[in-house]
Amino acid sequence: MAAKKPMTKTEMIDAIAKATDLTKADVTKTYEALLTIIAKETKKCSAFTVHGLGKFAIVQRKARIGRNPATGEEMKIPAKKALKFTISKLIKNNVLGK
Repeated sequence: MAAKKPMTKTEMIDAIAKATDLTKADVTKTYEALLTIIAKETKKCSAFTVHGLGKFAIVQRKARIGRNPATGEEMKIPAKKALKFTISKLIKNNVLGK
């Protein structure tokens, strides 16, 4: 069974507009504002929770030794900051059928 393709931004905006009776322009503005707020707040306080959706957090990854997939040669991967997303328990349970 083939997997369904992921929903695009346009498809998501259309679905939200249809479900809420808002215009696509209003939904687009709200969507963009939400993304901007998440980015600013996560950067400011290193973690931001969107209740019902999940938690965005900045984590520090340690330096490690990896392999170049093309040559198999060992290479050092430096330490870095990364953005981690943890899905909410509600969505996780709905998706996994618990």
